[in-house]
Amino acid sequence: MGIFKRMADILKSNINDLISKAEDPAKMLDQIILEMQEQLRDAKIQVAKAIADEKRLKQQLDQNLAQAQNWESKAVLALQKGDEELAREALKRKKSYADIVTTLEPQWKDQNEVVNKLKESLRALEAKIDEARRKKEVLIARQKRAEAQKKIQEVMIGMSDTSAFDNFARMERKVEEMEAQAAAAVELSTNTLEDKFKALESDAGVEAELEALKAKLALKGNTESNPKAS
Repeated sequence: MGIFKRMADILKSNINDLISKAEDPAKMLDQIILEMQEQLRDAKIQVAKAIADEKRLKQQLDQNLAQAQNWESKAVLALQKGDEELAREALKRKKSYADIVTTLEPQWKDQNEVVNKLKESLRALEAKIDEARRKKEVLIARQKRAEAQKKIQEVMIGMSDTSAFDNFARMERKVEEMEAQAAAAVELSTNTLEDKFKALESDAGVEAELEALKAKLALKGNTESNPKAS
């Protein structure tokens, strides 16, 4: 029964703890299932041996029981023929086989009970291994989800470091500053051009006023030199 105790220990182990200690839980689970299957094969061999022993005992029991019954029939036949001595010898033979039956019968019953228990244990182990196979797929899926969540969390932790965002904001401010400087340069260039045109317009006005003043003075001079003209 030691084989079943070992199997029970494997099946009762905390698979989640084994996963946490394994570098690759999927491979670890495959190894566990493989070990279970190997133990199951060993268990089947042990059960087969126990069944073979039970069948051997049953065969011996049936053979000796048949011999006992056979010699009892011969004793009856001898008595019917009036040969008590032969009947006595037949009954002696019957007793020798009956004694063997008495010895073998409890052994067979015990072995038969052991075999039935072993068969039940074997069926239970097969069911548990099937359950472990199904659970393996669920655990691998849980492992993948956990790994994905861990990676997401690591990304979120990395994003909590504001240095990258601070650098981004600094670059944004630098671009805005460059844009402002460019706009100022354009504005200064435009203002200079406008100032030149304003200067030209101002000079033209002064020249026109100067010419008008000259004309006025010239007219006045002509009038004073020629009073009749007035």
